[in-house]
Amino acid sequence: QVQLVESGGGLVQAGGSLRLSCAASGRTFSITTVGWFRQAPGKEREFVAAIRWSGVTTYYADTAKGRFTISRDSAGNTVYLQMNSLKPEDTAVYFCAATTLSRFGVSASSNYDYWGQGAPVIVSS
Repeated sequence: QVQLVESGGGLVQAGGSLRLSCAASGRTFSITTVGWFRQAPGKEREFVAAIRWSGVTTYYADTAKGRFTISRDSAGNTVYLQMNSLKPEDTAVYFCAATTLSRFGVSASSNYDYWGQGAPVIVSS
């Protein structure tokens, strides 16, 4: 089993920045990829970014490219999502997720086995 705990959410003004953290514990050696997803009220959960556990390869949704950066702390088991130039439409609950699959579509939430509890992000205009 893998446990994921997010932190770093909160309220920020448009144009501001936040950094979300996802701390993984348990059988972390089995993780191949960690992703960030978000779900706004009344909308479906959507892919934001993902990173291979090696930290070398990253993936981004078009809405995140150029503004968000996903990274992994190589000394530990924490994945970060640095969010800059935030917009009101970025308001959502952000979830980190981990998978043990080796070949799969990183943007499909169904491919992830483990999920955190979610961190709310509110961007005011």
